[in-house]
Amino acid sequence: MSGISRRDFVRSSSMLALGAAGLPAWAEIWPRRAGKGRLLLVGTGTSAPSTSKGIYAYGFDPATGELKQIGLAVEAQNPTFFAVAPHEKFVYSVNEGRSATVSSFAFDRKNAKMSLINQSATKGGGPTHIAVDHTGRSVFAANYGGGSVVSFQAGPDGHLSEAVSFFQYPPAGEKKRSHAHRVTPSPDNRFLLVNDLGLDVIHIYRLDAATARLTPHDPPVWHAKPGYGPRALVFHPNGKWAYCVNELKPTVNVLEWDKTKGTLTTIQDIALVPDGYQGLSAPADIVFDKKMRFAYVPSRLDDFMATFTVSPQTGKLTFLEKTSCGGKRPRHLALDPSDRWLLVANQDTNNISVFPRDKKTGKLSYTGKDFPLDRPECLIFV
Repeated sequence: MSGISRRDFVRSSSMLALGAAGLPAWAEIWPRRAGKGRLLLVGTGTSAPSTSKGIYAYGFDPATGELKQIGLAVEAQNPTFFAVAPHEKFVYSVNEGRSATVSSFAFDRKNAKMSLINQSATKGGGPTHIAVDHTGRSVFAANYGGGSVVSFQAGPDGHLSEAVSFFQYPPAGEKKRSHAHRVTPSPDNRFLLVNDLGLDVIHIYRLDAATARLTPHDPPVWHAKPGYGPRALVFHPNGKWAYCVNELKPTVNVLEWDKTKGTLTTIQDIALVPDGYQGLSAPADIVFDKKMRFAYVPSRLDDFMATFTVSPQTGKLTFLEKTSCGGKRPRHLALDPSDRWLLVANQDTNNISVFPRDKKTGKLSYTGKDFPLDRPECLIFV
């Protein structure tokens, strides 16, 4: 990926909030077996030629793996990634494009609807990722196009403040410029980590959760190998390890996290493709089952799913298998709350694929369960 954004910017458009008045509760619509359904929210790309209009709500049946669209939860401009507050009363979304804003929505879970509260400027182009801290009081956005990070306070009513902290990352030489791609609060909420795909680093900040203020840490960064492009980051629940997915060099780094010092140390560098591989490959993200025994990494451009086992003693990964992702350009993925199904958002083939998962072996089966939606890019169960 190169240039100001990963894709062409789109024209700014107004945000329309759809009310939930008069609509029956989603659980009464799908599935009809009371208490069995799960609610899935899907963020989409809305720029032409996509016909998607915002964030969609789906009912998911964990008994069968079936998805049924409930409807448009809220109309929004390019909500390509969003985050749900810990108490699930609010949803915060990027508006990826020239508008360079993030949106706050009130979330009516019963009716699977959202309504716009307000928008705040990110002060940098191409916001691509958003996260909420563990208290729900601080919100952060990574500006891919602008090469910067920004923080906001979230009020008790979900209202987002103007930018509290903003850091612009300067170029490193003539060819390397920042592309901030992921914002991740540490497990203890004392730090914010920012994956920078362009500068091959993870920036580390101290976080004051009460004010959303960020302060550069010392040391301020973890260095990936040159040309790796650190894209995504997920912490292990034990707080000792973190997993960094590198986009430009298709690898995963297992990192040791020292919560006292606020430092990362590389303990494993594992490839997704064999030595000498000449094809294109661009890993997108990583998810784990609830027991942290298996990890799943989708790769775009070569369009596959890599499955790994996770060592409970060291946190290191061991390659298990390579399977279909069910489409082209798998942008995001999620395990359903039952851990029985893996869902994959395939951006270029406009479909969500659902894979049965063997809980004991971690292996996936492809049964052809595909559900159409233009430009699906973010999957979150609530």
